[in-house]
Amino acid sequence: MKKILVFLCLIISFGDLYAQNNQRYKIAVIDLMLLKRQKLGAIALAKQIGADGLELDMGGLGKRPTFDNQLAVDSIRKQFIDKAKEQNIEFCSLAMTGYYAQSFCGRDEYLKSIEDCIKTMQLMNVKVAFLPLGVQCDIKKNPAVRDSVISRLKMAGKLAEKAGIIIGIETSLSAKEEIQLLKEINSSAIKIYFNFSTPLKEGRDLYQEIKILGKDRICMMHCTNKDGVWLENDPEIDLKKVKKTLDKMKWSGWLVIERSRDATKPRDVKGNYGANTAYLKSIFQ
Repeated sequence: MKKILVFLCLIISFGDLYAQNNQRYKIAVIDLMLLKRQKLGAIALAKQIGADGLELDMGGLGKRPTFDNQLAVDSIRKQFIDKAKEQNIEFCSLAMTGYYAQSFCGRDEYLKSIEDCIKTMQLMNVKVAFLPLGVQCDIKKNPAVRDSVISRLKMAGKLAEKAGIIIGIETSLSAKEEIQLLKEINSSAIKIYFNFSTPLKEGRDLYQEIKILGKDRICMMHCTNKDGVWLENDPEIDLKKVKKTLDKMKWSGWLVIERSRDATKPRDVKGNYGANTAYLKSIFQ
């Protein structure tokens, strides 16, 4: 009897793992937004919240030539890999969020940071990097930086192609403008990391923007809005309509929760991200 129970438990365990690995849509949270930037505790917290995966940050950038990346240390990286395996949490992406504030299009040593991110991705078997163009390299607000952005993304694209990974960029451009940008970059390794809040704050149609970009140009999605209310209470986003749009496109991949925190409790990590994770799973899984 005892052997039968053990066998049944194993079947259930493998069944759950198979189901997770074969989900069309997977839900992730971000270590930085969990207030655990490159902290081992982010993995267990992601599990408690109910997420399938975790986006890890590359660390601060500031005036350094590259990120303050603790994952470059073999012993620390091993701890992260081992803990993720133990908790059944996938690392969906590595994020270069230092470029929100720093200038990707103006820094002399930008290639060093890209190379370090790609090396870490290879060591951790992560296939997507997140690269926000940020404030200083916002092509929409500052068209003068366009040529610099394109030339640097061409270089980054070559490195990414060679490594077999994808760099997902976030811009403030419309979908049509992003398609033109990708054509000029001309790299199969540079795609759009789509953020729901970008078209919404510009008054554009979220669902139409997704359709215009299409299946093959979107590598991953930050599927939240600005902070204020949880996703389930946000009148600006109809997640069932988002799913219908993505289903029709036959897109699949990671939906990464960035914000959509309750404005009255912005630091309630478990409450905010637990609620948003549960709601996304109820729609997409």
